[in-house]
Amino acid sequence: MASGRRVVITGVGAVTAFGEDKEALWKALCEGRSGISNITAFDTTEFDVKFAGEVKDFDPEKWLDRKGARHLDRFAQLAVAASELAIEDSGLDLEKVDKLRVGVVVGSGIGGLTEIEAQHSMLMERGPSRVSPFMIPKLMVNAAAGQISIRYGFCGPNSAVATACASGANALGDAFKIVQRGDADIAISGGTEAAVTPMGVSGFSQMRAISRRNEAPQKASRPFDRNRDGFVMAEGAGILVLEELEHAKRRGAHIYAEFLGYGMSGDAWNITAPDPDGKGAARAMKAALDDAGVSPEQVVYINAHGTSTPLNDAIETRSMRYVFNSHADKLVISSTKSMLGHMLGASGGVELAICALVAERGVVPPTINYETPDPECDLDYIPNEARELRADIIMSNSFGFGGHNASLVIGRFS
Repeated sequence: MASGRRVVITGVGAVTAFGEDKEALWKALCEGRSGISNITAFDTTEFDVKFAGEVKDFDPEKWLDRKGARHLDRFAQLAVAASELAIEDSGLDLEKVDKLRVGVVVGSGIGGLTEIEAQHSMLMERGPSRVSPFMIPKLMVNAAAGQISIRYGFCGPNSAVATACASGANALGDAFKIVQRGDADIAISGGTEAAVTPMGVSGFSQMRAISRRNEAPQKASRPFDRNRDGFVMAEGAGILVLEELEHAKRRGAHIYAEFLGYGMSGDAWNITAPDPDGKGAARAMKAALDDAGVSPEQVVYINAHGTSTPLNDAIETRSMRYVFNSHADKLVISSTKSMLGHMLGASGGVELAICALVAERGVVPPTINYETPDPECDLDYIPNEARELRADIIMSNSFGFGGHNASLVIGRFS
């Protein structure tokens, strides 16, 4: 078990297909509703896939002035909104906080894809002299972390993580360690992504990675179901406030959960396919448990990576059996991607926010669209209906292209 200061979660901010209100998100998840719908951001007539988990009616000028909004790509706008929500939720008094002791770590798998597409079109149509001078600072992956730091004057450790779909989880793990070892008292951390764009959708579609159930978008994300045929793209941001325990206590903060452990590993196997034995994911899970100082038998709930792809779900199940042995049959597991879609680098942030609410409220959201059991996926995935459950120890898994594996462990705070 790692020594160091205790770290707690004191603020939650999420921008998802269910909007900008964490209570609306929580209600939708517990009711087993899908946020997936037909894409409205661009014309999908010629596209093989026509649906996603969009953040509809998002107005960046609710969070930024008009000039500021124009200078940020959508992925950074979403991150700014989620950070504002998390900080407000935490009750931090920014006039009293030592901003030299506040860090920012935000992950994104792709960064400013909207800006890349727009400026490439400008280059091709009107020439290099018309490319925007703001292109580079808008598209770079670290723009979200940098903009949050600038917005609030947070001068502590500041970095960005790009590990594909593990980005948000790795960012949170890194931020946890920064606070735990005393390099900051507070960290604003999570993930953000806005890749529901023509290039994003067509690229994943050509890989045959995403579902093509255009006739039933809300049934398309079906993790662990035998008839799954790919993930559903989504966008959003999930940002949390991590805080050293005594610092949180001194200001009377509400504490959702305690951050206990972080594990990471590499598959060293394939750039897009997971290690078929699941050993890489298993190493990350075991490392997180060891870091938290808890045994496999203490884990109650796992928010699975659970993408709804044929390979991932079977291999993740295999890796959980490898780590938890006979206890695997007692675990409760769900994939909230069944309702939210896969937010790529934002998923780890949003999913840890959900886990913090599970720890606080004693209800576990379901895996919806689970209709036909798969012999290779033979655990308890909380099919279709939420379950009341006291979850003292919770794990959240995120695995990304490139063989990046990240597991986080939190505990109910009392």
